[in-house]
Amino acid sequence: IAMAATRNVMRAVRVFEFGGPEVLKLQSDVLIPSPKENQVLIKVHACGVNPVETYIRSGTYARKPALPYTPGSDVAGVVESVGEHVTTFKKGDRVFTVDTLSGGYAEYAVAAANRVFPLSDKLDFRQGAAVGIPYFTAYRALIQKGRAKAGESVLVHGASGGVGIATCQIARACGLKVLGTAGTEEGMNMVLRSGAHQVFNHREANYIDKIKEYTGMEGVNIIIEMLSNINLATDLQLLSYAGRVMVVGCRGSIEINPRDTMSKESSIIGVSLFLATEEERCECAAAVRNGIEAGWLKPAVGSEYPLEKVAEAHQDIIHSSGARGKMVLL
Repeated sequence: IAMAATRNVMRAVRVFEFGGPEVLKLQSDVLIPSPKENQVLIKVHACGVNPVETYIRSGTYARKPALPYTPGSDVAGVVESVGEHVTTFKKGDRVFTVDTLSGGYAEYAVAAANRVFPLSDKLDFRQGAAVGIPYFTAYRALIQKGRAKAGESVLVHGASGGVGIATCQIARACGLKVLGTAGTEEGMNMVLRSGAHQVFNHREANYIDKIKEYTGMEGVNIIIEMLSNINLATDLQLLSYAGRVMVVGCRGSIEINPRDTMSKESSIIGVSLFLATEEERCECAAAVRNGIEAGWLKPAVGSEYPLEKVAEAHQDIIHSSGARGKMVLL
């Protein structure tokens, strides 16, 4: 009887109050959720850790989940069971998600079937957890919102993280001239391996001058910006005529001079994967599938943590010395 009673529970991280990383509590008696209609239950092998999850946890983000909740949206794993009307997946299928309903920092997670995608045999589960949010966000920022075209130039500001590496790979495959920045030698090498033609160290005092020197009078057509609260004002100086800054990440406010947008008729465009339509998500998924088949889409997995060390992961993603690929929980 004791055995039967323990079988429907799992380990999962729960947040009972908003606050610092210490509010992330690993519990071993959380009920395994059941998939309702149009839902899929996934046995989670790996889950991505994203900066936005730290903002949500701290209570400072625009969207606040009802407490208690389990964080995590991009998981990779194997389908355990499916709810009614789900015909696209069956038990045993390898999958990845861009969103979950029950939270991904757990041994099992429920997701809406239309947020679940087949995981290619070419990728392991750790890489699978590095696909959903980074590559969908990068594709949305660069192609759907940034309208990038072959022959244009793109500067990926903060190119060594999950979204940055994804952007470099997509941009290179689409025929763009790719420039990136990173803060460590290891990060810079990773950016070059991911398809950048040139990389700059954003810890060097004069790195903006180096970018200007490299791009000359032309400037860059598109900037993919991971830390707009630090870089937005200087980004506007680096743009070409009709250039655009795609705001992917931000950790606070910044003062800019709007005149800098007038002199070149440039644009500042916010990007939120959360607002993508069903059709746009399908387009992202198709681009990812094609990239995996073609061989240029190679997720870089950075630091890996067991569920027990989730608080450390949340600390590191904000305060580490420099990103090196996508951080994952195993």
